[in-house]
Amino acid sequence: MATSADRQMTMVAFLQAQNCSNYPASWRHAATTQDFLTADYYQRIARTLEAGKFHLAFFDDRLAMPDRYGDDHAESVRHGIRVVKLDLIPLLTAMGLATRHLGVGGTYSTTYYEPFHVARVFSTLDHMVGGRAAWNVVTSLNDSEAANFGRASHPEHDARYDRADEFMEAVLGHWDTWEDDAIILDRERGVFADPAKVHRLDHAGTFFRTRGPFTVPATPQGHPVIIQAGQSGRGRRFAARWGELIFVISPTLELGRRIYREFRDEIAQTGRDPDQVRITPAAYVIAGETRAMAEDKAAYIDHLAHPLDSLVLLSEVLNFDFASLGMDEPFSDENLASISGLQALRDRVIRASGKPNPTVRDFIQHSGRGTLREMPVFVGSAAEVADGLEEWFSGGACDGFVLAATHMPGAYEDFVRLVVPELQRRGLFHREYAGGTLRESLGLARPSRGAWRV
Repeated sequence: MATSADRQMTMVAFLQAQNCSNYPASWRHAATTQDFLTADYYQRIARTLEAGKFHLAFFDDRLAMPDRYGDDHAESVRHGIRVVKLDLIPLLTAMGLATRHLGVGGTYSTTYYEPFHVARVFSTLDHMVGGRAAWNVVTSLNDSEAANFGRASHPEHDARYDRADEFMEAVLGHWDTWEDDAIILDRERGVFADPAKVHRLDHAGTFFRTRGPFTVPATPQGHPVIIQAGQSGRGRRFAARWGELIFVISPTLELGRRIYREFRDEIAQTGRDPDQVRITPAAYVIAGETRAMAEDKAAYIDHLAHPLDSLVLLSEVLNFDFASLGMDEPFSDENLASISGLQALRDRVIRASGKPNPTVRDFIQHSGRGTLREMPVFVGSAAEVADGLEEWFSGGACDGFVLAATHMPGAYEDFVRLVVPELQRRGLFHREYAGGTLRESLGLARPSRGAWRV
């Protein structure tokens, strides 16, 4: 880890291409704008983030609306529980073209797409935004996503990561097939590019066969930055092998320190340099001119949540129908074993509750899903919020933060107006972008060809 004098926070905005933010009640907030189906909405957010010198705007995604609860979408739609899910690439393009320095990252699944397609989509995006693109690698979560792609059920947890490892080899292999100086553009000789510097991949593995040559030349930053969020045993090994920006859920400062230390150790064990990876926990920030004003904002935001928000989102992310059990009915061993979605969340609830067989109520309470309790919340004046962020950052718990919004775009506007100047005054956050590409901004080295084969 770089010395404290050299380190500055990485700041990522955690977005959704939806009718709401990560906080499903955000659409009910009186100050949330409702033009989420327009480019203006996303470009407005992008400009706010760039004014605040955020490194990256990152979009989570699912390939289905939440309909696992009761095997029905009606309540999700009625209550607006993250049901609108737009394709991310047009949004990222619009945001990238509205800014000059802000990175733009999106989620694409290794379970329901093909390596050549994902490689081409993100390398093209990287060119169009001048080397500021990032790909969040996910294996998807539930049977509803499987049904949208003609599958009977979602694959088993570890098998998804086995496939994802090979997917990464194929994508990075395609990104490596054009050498940086392959394009010549010699009109007099009539030579566009050197064929000796454009290669076929010829990948033939357990899950994929993809030949090439790839159709997109090397991008301004070598290739898009890789985001990953695996926190289960198998998922964490995957993240440690591939992730350059790792997104984690750290419920407390103490757990954050442990997760940060363990992740860095695991990255080193793969043969990679932990200082070339940024580990960033999710958080909410509710800032006000005074603590009392911030607390009033937080109380209003908290009361917007609906009881169904938690149940619907737990069913979605764990791939288990929470309507099938009573609120105080313990999960059987069989039910717990059948959870094929986010197993790290299941395991976190078991640990936090102290029960090997938690109830539905335990899952709601200890996951905080759909509420402000889902992740750490920093509430207060600019100085108080900065104190909290600094404690985590300087105390060995993270390299920065992935900030979710309680309402859109006001949560980010408040943070940029109030908190960013305080962090900059303390020397914890940059005043200007370090370079033109996302890698330069993050302080990550430009990857050399084949460097991923550690």
